[in-house]
Amino acid sequence: MMIKNSRILKDFEDSLVRREGQLAPPKAFNIFSAMWQEAITLGVVPFQDPLAGIEVDINIARVINSCSKKSSHP
Repeated sequence: MMIKNSRILKDFEDSLVRREGQLAPPKAFNIFSAMWQEAITLGVVPFQDPLAGIEVDINIARVINSCSKKSSHP
């Protein structure tokens, strides 16, 4: 499932924290561990190649940086 409206999620998280309080560190760790195990089971992690696609990210960053440099000059 993909979050399409981050504001709704943020509001939900805020109300949950107000209602139930912050998670205790051991409980947060247990949740993280369970999610990590699920990701391993699904084959999402560990990543085959953590640098896969880095060239695309670098090119996008170059374009964005060049645009911001050009627009900052009068």
